[in-house]
Amino acid sequence: MEEKDELPEGSYFADQRSAREAVALALPMIEHGIRDRIIGDSGFLYIVIMDPALGPGICDFQRAILYEHAVGDPADWDADYAQFARDKAEVSWRTGCNGHVVRHIAPHLLLRSDTGIWGSACVDGIVVGVSGAQPWYDEAIAGTIAYCLKAVAKARALATPESPWLVAHHSTP
Repeated sequence: MEEKDELPEGSYFADQRSAREAVALALPMIEHGIRDRIIGDSGFLYIVIMDPALGPGICDFQRAILYEHAVGDPADWDADYAQFARDKAEVSWRTGCNGHVVRHIAPHLLLRSDTGIWGSACVDGIVVGVSGAQPWYDEAIAGTIAYCLKAVAKARALATPESPWLVAHHSTP
């Protein structure tokens, strides 16, 4: 874990800008599912995306949250969807597995303090927790966003010329 004054560096290509873009790509699907009550009856959704470069051995969970997004007005929520999404993301972040896998296939990985609900995805180290829909749709939406973030990061990486350093390297005298 890092010192309080020393924050770890997060992902270069999967940063907040990329996370916002990934959510924007998935929003038409999400909004359609919410509007037509296909994915659940709450009418709301909350999304938590973890920084793929900041795992449990690098920093604490709160510091590793890259981006959060609410669909629908939180003032109208009938439950704390934000906390549910964070709880789901934390299980996947810690275990490196989709929430369904942990809850139903590998429950031995669950801690007493973990959530008992699922609806998160872990795709090549990209963790997304979602709450507000049925858990299978939470997981599908989380996976969609994770794959969108992976695509956005790939596009940014491919647009960056290969060199020994991603950013200008400065030497100190």
